[in-house]
Amino acid sequence: MNQSNLVKAKIHSNVSSINNELNRLKFFNKKIVFTNGCFDLLHRGHIDYLIKAAALGDFLIIGLNTDTSVSRIKGPSRPINDEYSRALILASLRYVDAVILFDDITPYHLIKYILPDVLVKGADYQTEEIVGFDIVSKYGGQVQTIEFLEGYSTTLIEKKIIQSTKNNPG
Repeated sequence: MNQSNLVKAKIHSNVSSINNELNRLKFFNKKIVFTNGCFDLLHRGHIDYLIKAAALGDFLIIGLNTDTSVSRIKGPSRPINDEYSRALILASLRYVDAVILFDDITPYHLIKYILPDVLVKGADYQTEEIVGFDIVSKYGGQVQTIEFLEGYSTTLIEKKIIQSTKNNPG
């Protein structure tokens, strides 16, 4: 299988397409880590966050909001990049093992299906407020937060672009 196909094979349009992989991982007692987000403009902060999340286990799964879901959360001007482009970029990272698209506003049903050993979100959340905390803590899994890399966010990049076009029209 060529590199392009290997990357595309990491992208799943629904949870049932990763079921065999989940069963294999659980059979071999591999630690599954799950995080989620829009990942609209991949930046240094995302990379730092995902590297730290991957280090918490053996297999990193990213729940990726679909375009419809991102628009509901962030507003009509988002996402900037379409869902397939965002999924392909994430799947091309060697420490990301799977990307699953989800259409809901939260990944609650995805977490309930996957039952990750470690659920990860940014430190801007209180652990108990993280969607899926109830599921993961009920069966003894871990819910962890990761500090963000200061000064890096999609919102800051977006503001910088808007300011740049205001200062340099044309």
